[in-house]
Amino acid sequence: MALLKLIPSCKDYLWGGHRLAEEYGKEYDGEVLAESWELSCHPDGPSAIANGPYKGKTLREYIEAEGREVLGRHCARFRDFPILIKFIDAKQNLSIQVHPDNRYALKNEGQYGKTEMWYIMDAKEGSFLYYGFKREISKEEFSERIQNDTLLEVLNAVPVQKGDALFIESGTIHAIGKDILIAEIQQNSNVTYRVYDYGRVGKDGKKRDLHIEKALAVTKRVPIIKSGKSYPHVADCDYFTVDKMNLDGRMMKKMEGTVGPESFASILILDGRGIITCGKETVEYKKGDSLFLSAGSGTYEIEGSCDALITTIRENAGLVRVGIDICRKDTRIGLVNMDYKLLAHKVIPTEPGKHPEEIVRNIGETVLGLMEEHGITVDQCAGVGVGVPGTVDCQKGVVIDSDDISWRQVPLEDMLAEYLPVAVKIADDSDFAALGAACLV
Repeated sequence: MALLKLIPSCKDYLWGGHRLAEEYGKEYDGEVLAESWELSCHPDGPSAIANGPYKGKTLREYIEAEGREVLGRHCARFRDFPILIKFIDAKQNLSIQVHPDNRYALKNEGQYGKTEMWYIMDAKEGSFLYYGFKREISKEEFSERIQNDTLLEVLNAVPVQKGDALFIESGTIHAIGKDILIAEIQQNSNVTYRVYDYGRVGKDGKKRDLHIEKALAVTKRVPIIKSGKSYPHVADCDYFTVDKMNLDGRMMKKMEGTVGPESFASILILDGRGIITCGKETVEYKKGDSLFLSAGSGTYEIEGSCDALITTIRENAGLVRVGIDICRKDTRIGLVNMDYKLLAHKVIPTEPGKHPEEIVRNIGETVLGLMEEHGITVDQCAGVGVGVPGTVDCQKGVVIDSDDISWRQVPLEDMLAEYLPVAVKIADDSDFAALGAACLV
């Protein structure tokens, strides 16, 4: 199965409208439809499959059944499914908010941070959104303006119209304004810190929570400097690459593309209708549809009229790997580049008398600190390999038994992944030693 049509998860946030149901065909009976999560493996709102043998299953269930190969080799560096794609209908202003980066979010929220991009699908005349600051401000001024309700005075208000695109890096203060319809491509995260909410109340009649201390810790308090580095793409970063496709149905009514083994492709239909064919599979599409083509699907053809965004995952340049060797006395940590050159290393005591969670936390935090010390971000980490003395279930990532460090049934991969949002693999330390020797031959 290479070509999937997806069913979104719908959200009724208080600021939403109903255009996604009325104009984009979303099946939803409620009065407010603020967001439809079109491509999602997030537990807060997974999308489902509408066609083929996996009909009725979630996208995550499909990936688990078919294997992570359907995501492509560029996704191997991610612990979870890398992105989340939404339609957003803002009938009212959204709260002023900011998203943390990976390191802060993993430490404080247990999930990824959020970098995202917005594509303006429609906007009434005079519509605007907030995007960064007008000028650089101090942390003290930021805090004071939140407390005395003057924050809007220093925010950068950006007029928008249909077809505009903005890239919102983690740490950027922002807010969608009323009467704007948006397609959002983002990291797979649901972490948002609100700093101002117009005094609104939720369904419980109480004002919605603000997250001022966390926002103060993660916000970049400077104006946004626009960059053209994404050209010729609509957006391009380590998490996603977004391209625009347009078929007018007259002069241009057919297009071919290829989905190689590097990455899956998401096709989000903003307007139009027609058919898409991949191999022996053919699916009709219309305005508002979301399609998923698994990695290695090969050539596909889109025919009809179509205004769409195509999202893929590119290779991350400048990658490093982390090697961890847990021994009875010490744990050795090393950072190597893709040519196996040692970039940095550190030795810490293992302290096997401590609980495994404490030992793993110390290892995870040490790895993050070593990377930060040498100017290496989490996004540049291609994966983590861990050698452990004893009996190891490599498939499940569990240390079954280790007399050296007194571990029994320790889910090491899952525990370490809480600190490092990348692929983590464990093995018996003797196997890793043999592999290391082979690499040096």
